[in-house]
Amino acid sequence: MTGGTKPDADTAVAVRPARAEDLGAVVSLLESASLPAAGVADWFSTFVVADAGGKVVGAAGLELYDSGALLRSVVVAPAWKGRGLGSVLVETVLAAAADRSLTPVFLLTTTADGWFPRHGFHRITRAEVPADVKTSIEFRELCAETAIVMVRHASAFRADGRG
Repeated sequence: MTGGTKPDADTAVAVRPARAEDLGAVVSLLESASLPAAGVADWFSTFVVADAGGKVVGAAGLELYDSGALLRSVVVAPAWKGRGLGSVLVETVLAAAADRSLTPVFLLTTTADGWFPRHGFHRITRAEVPADVKTSIEFRELCAETAIVMVRHASAFRADGRG
């Protein structure tokens, strides 16, 4: 959808693993939301997308490290915001992290620090982030030192390993 046109309320959305041919659409979504796209291609096999009738309308991904994971590139097309789609994307990738025993999960944000606590995240300092996670391009180059760092520890995951 372009130009702010609202999608039909009956349009079905499926969250599925990203495919190689989705990369361009995800990068476009990120760029239109003023979010960094650098490094996305390197981790694209860990991404999920929201697919509405063959159009990518949202995405989220993980960078995987020995000491945890980095949640990144959570984006929803403007016309699809306010429908809970961001939450579905986040919970889907958090479940994947739990399935791989990848906790804690970290993230960097400049705008959504009030939204992520509903998914079990809380603020921490950069000094609390493991060295291997800090090798991410997000930590090294893309996110300013003023970006808020958040973490979701294993205790925030349910007993069945799901978020």
